[in-house]
Amino acid sequence: MLVFAMITLWPGTAGAQNYPTGPMRIVVPFPPGGGTDILSRLLAQKLNEAWGQSVVVDNRPGAGGTVGTGFVARTTADGHIMLVVPAGFAAYSSLYKQLSFDPTRDLAPVSRLASGPLVLVVHPSLPAKTVKELVAFARKHPGEVNFGSAGAGTLPHLSAELFNSMSGTQMVHIPFRGAGAAVTDVMAGRVPVYFMNILQALSLVKSGKLRALGVTTPQRSAIARDIPAVAEGGLPGFDMTNWYGLLVPAATPRAIIPRLQQETARILNLPALKERLAQDGMTVVASTPEQFAEFLAREMAKFAKVIEVAGIKGTL
Repeated sequence: MLVFAMITLWPGTAGAQNYPTGPMRIVVPFPPGGGTDILSRLLAQKLNEAWGQSVVVDNRPGAGGTVGTGFVARTTADGHIMLVVPAGFAAYSSLYKQLSFDPTRDLAPVSRLASGPLVLVVHPSLPAKTVKELVAFARKHPGEVNFGSAGAGTLPHLSAELFNSMSGTQMVHIPFRGAGAAVTDVMAGRVPVYFMNILQALSLVKSGKLRALGVTTPQRSAIARDIPAVAEGGLPGFDMTNWYGLLVPAATPRAIIPRLQQETARILNLPALKERLAQDGMTVVASTPEQFAEFLAREMAKFAKVIEVAGIKGTL
């Protein structure tokens, strides 16, 4: 099993009594506007209010999120620089063999913040109206059904490859440079299958531009209870949860990590913030560092298997 830089924590006050002592920064390894950025800005605002220190969001996109992640892995470890990552972080070690950092050695888990589903959608021109019908159609037309993604190794890509593996289908990957370009071709019917952010998917499904077949979490989403889970549609055990997590450099003083986690958990459980995230289809998790480390190990193992079976190779 993978061992993270921080697995056991001990209570301590010496390093945390005066924390934080200056401005703080949350690094987001993607451009502004995405789910990682939105959640980070909500967290930054509340940390600023709680601690009276400036907390800014620093967007450092590039190379599938590894540029910003690598920056934090190598930066000063005093608890004032943090990193928020999406689920794709768990694929880095398997996807990129030339990483300049080790996600399990150079970063310490603080908390899994929130989680939610993607939605398997198809263009209305595709005859499938359920997961079972999509499986049957794709099996009847091997290598002829395309699915889009925001890029190799992204969660939509890994979700579709897990779908292929579990269903015995041979849908073909069409990568795009970002979700915007992928959605454009999905809506045009050129790439009829896509695993999409739930908020974006619901508006397009409601307008009739796309058809929803299932959510990627084991349970249905509270904001779309009429959409079954993919696991209900004939692929029991299917789970590709979209989640966000908070990490810090591995050398961060151990007394600071529980202090940061406790304040983060308090913020995430504020009724107004929980409601805001729920409207976005996300459920607050606010896990402990140990729980997040164990979860990351399981996710990395799952993604490694998907990447190996599909033969995915990422480039930086």
